Amino acid sequence: MIPFVLSVFFGFVPMVVYAAWVYWLDRYEQEPKRLLGIVFLWGALIAAAGALIFNSIWDAGFYLLTNSERLSALSTYIVSAPIIEEFLKALAVVGIYFRYRHEFDSILDGIVYASIAALGFAATENTLYIYEKGYLASGFSGLVSLILVRVFLVGWQHPFYTAFTGIGLAVARLTRVRIWRILAPLIGFSFAVFTHSMHNLIISIYPSYLTCLLGSIIDWTGWLAMFTFVLYTVYRERQLLERQLEEEIALGTITETQFKRCLSFTHRVFDPLMSVFNGQYGLVRRFYQLCGELAHKKAQSAQLDDHIDYTKYIEAYRSELTKISRLLSA
Repeated sequence: MIPFVLSVFFGFVPMVVYAAWVYWLDRYEQEPKRLLGIVFLWGALIAAAGALIFNSIWDAGFYLLTNSERLSALSTYIVSAPIIEEFLKALAVVGIYFRYRHEFDSILDGIVYASIAALGFAATENTLYIYEKGYLASGFSGLVSLILVRVFLVGWQHPFYTAFTGIGLAVARLTRVRIWRILAPLIGFSFAVFTHSMHNLIISIYPSYLTCLLGSIIDWTGWLAMFTFVLYTVYRERQLLERQLEEEIALGTITETQFKRCLSFTHRVFDPLMSVFNGQYGLVRRFYQLCGELAHKKAQSAQLDDHIDYTKYIEAYRSELTKISRLLSA
């Protein structure tokens, strides 16, 4: 019982921590926690269960065709798992894209939803790996080894793959070019499947310390590149806020001081924390969130033609932001 509990703990808790960090990175316009919780649970329950079922069916079917355990395992790792797992994880992001389109405001939003869905999937997969291939195969030493591998060595693999799908959907959401609304998600999904397949190919075709090292170097290089891109998207969001909110000073929506603090990553991190002591935590968090929401909706209103009534959102956000601005300035 204890080994299984440890497997669940180290399967889920680190992935929840990783998800919280992804959420924290999205400083300028954070996504609703309810939606992030839904995509995480989708990944952990629906996508993980579906992948287990369909990969097992593929593996059994390929074995019947070839009568080779080696070939059936390779085909599952390199072909079936990347396609099935990325498709099932992507469904969570696609659901947000269509059902809550107004929340899909930036490239970073696509990465956030995709990464957190993938971390939910990874939590369940890690639990199974740690318990079955770790403890059941090699006892507690195997359990510890698999924790180190699944949590630290390859902990970001699934978010990295699925982030490409999120990027593709975000591009489709923000473009005026109709053909890209179709092509961008397909290209993003293709990159997700390709990177997933390449990782599995490297570690499966000839398992050894050398291929493990090579795979880790490639994985970490990809993750660092994606992290750099995420930082760039955060910077672009700051630029968007600066362009769209400057006129709100003249309109009386916010003050010049509030405008400057709104653009500061440091103030966005520490102002809500400091406001706990004067009872304004909720107001401060809502103020910064509204700044991001208003800026994105103004930009989308000027750039897109997707039949969303942006004026309704802009007026509502501006009205609420004006009230909170005055309360915080009092």
